[in-house]
Amino acid sequence: MKTSPIRTYSRREALALMGGTIAAASLARFGVAQDAPAVTPKMALQLYTLRDPAKKDLAGTLQKVKEMGWEYVQWSGMPDLPAAKIREALDTAGLKAISCHCGVEPFETDFDNYVAFWKTVGVKFVGPGGMMGDCKDSLEAWIRGAKRLDAVGAKLREEGLQLMYHNHAGEFETFPGDDRAKEYILADETSPENLAMELDLAWIYVGGVDPSECIRRFKGRVPHVHAKDVVMRGSEKPRPMFTPLGQGELDWDEIFKAGAEAGIEWYTYEQDSGRGDPFEYTAESYDFLKKRIG
Repeated sequence: MKTSPIRTYSRREALALMGGTIAAASLARFGVAQDAPAVTPKMALQLYTLRDPAKKDLAGTLQKVKEMGWEYVQWSGMPDLPAAKIREALDTAGLKAISCHCGVEPFETDFDNYVAFWKTVGVKFVGPGGMMGDCKDSLEAWIRGAKRLDAVGAKLREEGLQLMYHNHAGEFETFPGDDRAKEYILADETSPENLAMELDLAWIYVGGVDPSECIRRFKGRVPHVHAKDVVMRGSEKPRPMFTPLGQGELDWDEIFKAGAEAGIEWYTYEQDSGRGDPFEYTAESYDFLKKRIG
């Protein structure tokens, strides 16, 4: 499997290096899914950021989230609870779940019950954190996975839910025999109505692509982004270190400009890991988003 080039430090250097790469070619030739509506974006917290304290004290964690100022959350990485208990915990804290990360397979095997579960929680957007495990190893398997996602997404639309796909850096690699990055194959093989893209901005950057360009490429198809920041450490094989928003290498001025053009509805802050107290860097990132989008 060949991999798209990965930048070392700055975004500007990355774009220069990528001028003739596969990913840039894919960006240039892909058509816009649809016109993006003018929206006023909102901010949310991906609860995966606080998964460790939530394991010890879910109610206390959710209460601290509310006290920081967050109103909306994405349910992921939290204790395994019945839907009614999740909704009760959120209601008690005064929070609203707008989305979740969940497996696709239960929608294929137990559709009605799984839909009822997430409707009880109250989300509108559902989706996996990556491609299904049995659809990763080849181009043919990836396309098969795309068709599965498209079929599930079509059924979910009839129930008033929207399926989204969350990327990591690996989606910007390619398969032998196809010069398109996996993320773009996924878009080509699915309907925009059936599958939206939940772009993880930091992982896009780690994958060697300019996040703002990727946002523009999915204009009208990206209701959510994971607002995440990162710095690359090391010279020979740079590795990502996640930071509070505005303290990494991402160009947020350009990201917000692209987001306005593309119709992003939700900037959902997530930090996979970090130095210090996760409540502190979550509060710092809340302040950053609050100042930028209110």
